[in-house]
Amino acid sequence: MNKKDIANIRKQFKLNNDLLRIKEIFNVYVQKETGEIYFHVSQPFQLIEQEAQELFLKNFKKVLTGQLDSKLFELKFVQGIENSTQTTLYEGLHAHSTDEWKEYMLSVVEKMYEKNVYSFDTVVTFIRGEYRKPKRRKNYELEEDGSEETYASPFILCSVNKIDQPKKTLLFDYVEKTFKSSNDVDPIINLTSPLTGFFFPAFNDNAADVNHILYYTGKVNQPDYQFIEEVLNCEEILTAQDDKAIFEHILKEVVGEKVDAEVISNVYEELDRIIVENEESEEMEESAPPTIDSKDIEKILTVSGVENVSTQIVEHAIKSVLDDEKHEFKANSLVPKTIKIETKVADLTIKPKDLRNMKYIMFEGKRCLLLEIDDDVIVEGFKLEEAKL
Repeated sequence: MNKKDIANIRKQFKLNNDLLRIKEIFNVYVQKETGEIYFHVSQPFQLIEQEAQELFLKNFKKVLTGQLDSKLFELKFVQGIENSTQTTLYEGLHAHSTDEWKEYMLSVVEKMYEKNVYSFDTVVTFIRGEYRKPKRRKNYELEEDGSEETYASPFILCSVNKIDQPKKTLLFDYVEKTFKSSNDVDPIINLTSPLTGFFFPAFNDNAADVNHILYYTGKVNQPDYQFIEEVLNCEEILTAQDDKAIFEHILKEVVGEKVDAEVISNVYEELDRIIVENEESEEMEESAPPTIDSKDIEKILTVSGVENVSTQIVEHAIKSVLDDEKHEFKANSLVPKTIKIETKVADLTIKPKDLRNMKYIMFEGKRCLLLEIDDDVIVEGFKLEEAKL
């Protein structure tokens, strides 16, 4: 799923929306440390009070919010797994009765807590619904009432949330005119910060893909690999942070430990060009994020001014970190928003493209950073005088 696919679905999670209809909601209360199911209940979503619906909808949108490969990951199911979660979710998606649907979801919950339990109570929430997308039609093909024809795709969303115990607070009683402690002992479902979750099936170019699932992690760049492999039965993944670290390792292997600032700037500009060209093409049609392989890295380094680079050298550098020398990196993960340069004298934060305006030089036996700027330098309201060297 690309960011447009996710955004299109996320924005439909609102009250009384015909384009996204939630049929059932199933809440499962799981006890801490034991992982035992204490209570579960299923009911039509429209029958719960409106205020509760709004709280749940915000929670569901959270599960679909975050940067791809940092908080959201499209995972591919491993095939040939006995009692696979893919099969369970697919059967649950098309279950004819509520009892069937509940049994399938309870089997997923049992799988979740088979090896991993929390030190606090949790609630696992499932919803089953339909996502409707208008078919692309020309204006003269509209229905007689002016509406567009839509196609519906069933989906399941899961959200795992922490149970918080109420804190003791001091209240003022207006009737008795006295201060007293609160007596509220009901546990609170923390719907604002889901621990984890998933959306099945994934959607690509608005078409359902049952061989993939969208996974959400509550912590940036910290997916639960055990959950991914043993609960969801999906293939291993690399986070955006992992991709960036491996790419930097490859650059050091190929270019060397020492490199001119302009070369690094050129590399990031080439990556940025690839990203921009992809975004421009997305305006015409939805497409996957741009990726680069060993051949692309060779071209990028050559254009950036690195000599004697070959695809074989790049593949060897990749093989020193990964088993697959044909690994494709997502370009969006490789360009930092800012680069921080730390020294004992001062810390400097600049954009990658501005590296070309910086030089690392020796002046009168001292190491210096020379930064080319366009404007005057203002310090505490004073304009600095230019020093003559």
